[in-house]
Amino acid sequence: MGGRWIDVWEPEDETFWREKGERIARRNLAFSVLSEHIGFSVWSLWSVMVLFMGPEYGVDAAGKFFLIATATLTGALVRVPYTFAVARFGGRNWTVLSSLALLLPTGLAHAVMEPGTSYPTFVLVAALTGVGGGNFASSMTNINAFFPLRKKGWALGLNAGGGNIGVPAVQLAGLLVIGTAGAAHPRIVLGVYLPLIVVAAVCAALFMDNLTPVRNDTGAVLEAVRARHTWIMAFLYVGTFGSFIGYGFAFGLVLQTQFGRTPLQAASLTFLGPLLGSLVRPWGGALADKHGGARVTLAAFAAMSAATGVVVYASVTASLTVFLAGFTALFALSGLGNGSTYKMIPAIFLAQGHRRGLAGEAAEAYGRRLSGASMGLIGAVGALGGLGINLAFRQSFQTVGTGTGAFLAFLAFYAACIAVTWAVYLRRPAAVPDTAAGAEEPEHRPGPARV
Repeated sequence: MGGRWIDVWEPEDETFWREKGERIARRNLAFSVLSEHIGFSVWSLWSVMVLFMGPEYGVDAAGKFFLIATATLTGALVRVPYTFAVARFGGRNWTVLSSLALLLPTGLAHAVMEPGTSYPTFVLVAALTGVGGGNFASSMTNINAFFPLRKKGWALGLNAGGGNIGVPAVQLAGLLVIGTAGAAHPRIVLGVYLPLIVVAAVCAALFMDNLTPVRNDTGAVLEAVRARHTWIMAFLYVGTFGSFIGYGFAFGLVLQTQFGRTPLQAASLTFLGPLLGSLVRPWGGALADKHGGARVTLAAFAAMSAATGVVVYASVTASLTVFLAGFTALFALSGLGNGSTYKMIPAIFLAQGHRRGLAGEAAEAYGRRLSGASMGLIGAVGALGGLGINLAFRQSFQTVGTGTGAFLAFLAFYAACIAVTWAVYLRRPAAVPDTAAGAEEPEHRPGPARV
């Protein structure tokens, strides 16, 4: 595949950005959001399909949790190769290819979604939908290259938030089908998405660009793997994105299993939380641009802990109203944290460049190399948090019949995230070495205090 290639790309050059770069970057961002949105919808398909699976399918609650956990796992694993595919094939070209790849799991689900299909077949098809989760990694890596550091929080937040909305979008589609045609017609949902996948691929081919300067850097990858901040941020991203995607996949099934909601009742409630979490993600990035990602992330984890306490209380007392309030707050707060944690990544590695004695463009180039190389790893590990959430729910319902045990485990994990964020990024922010200052004024040095 050939395509449109841009040979010179200098987003940190304010003249280049103002005269040419911003217009091109925004166009690519818009169609990246479209592709990633459809990818998230396909990845989330089984959070909706399980609502259609009544007793005639012969699959119990534990089996349904395993289906959505399988999709989560595949989506996490493919994020690593998808990250490096952007430099290998070009951002535009890979967006076209990865969009068209969504036709396979969606078409197969359309073919097998009926009573009498064997459970292993459902597991296989659910696993294939994970390719939609990979679209996030390639999209974020691609958009990260288009925007200057000062705009990354907003751009990455908008890109990810627009993609995340694919979760409530497919759930709304499921609600519409269940409410009109009934729970016996899951193929209608799948039939809607097949042409949308083609639209996303065609739009990417017509309106997106490849950046020649973006290259896979094996040295940067190895350095990112060795960097402790890669794994610290992956741990924090488990707490934010892992929560968002895990809760998004499991919410409807939890309502059916613990609170006895019908498929229609569950579907009518599941979309609101993921929608709020998606909408506030860009706001999380913007707040991080203004106040520092670490401060916003710490506040998000503290609030998530409080919301989880509310959910535990509601689970114990069987209060659906309180449960919905707490769970919806968890979605919104995880979305806020998603935006702030992703903003931290380029800022952290820029600060590391200054610590190495680099200044100006050299420090910015180092930050771009390491942040781009680390994003795929961080995104993959973060998505594994969704797997952990669904497996925790499966085990909790199998052993005690409710999700209370799982929520207590999540509460302990959020406490650990609070401790790590404070200890590493806020407790003792180090000053940028004088050798890194160059001609910059001290107040403009991007040290760890600004992470």
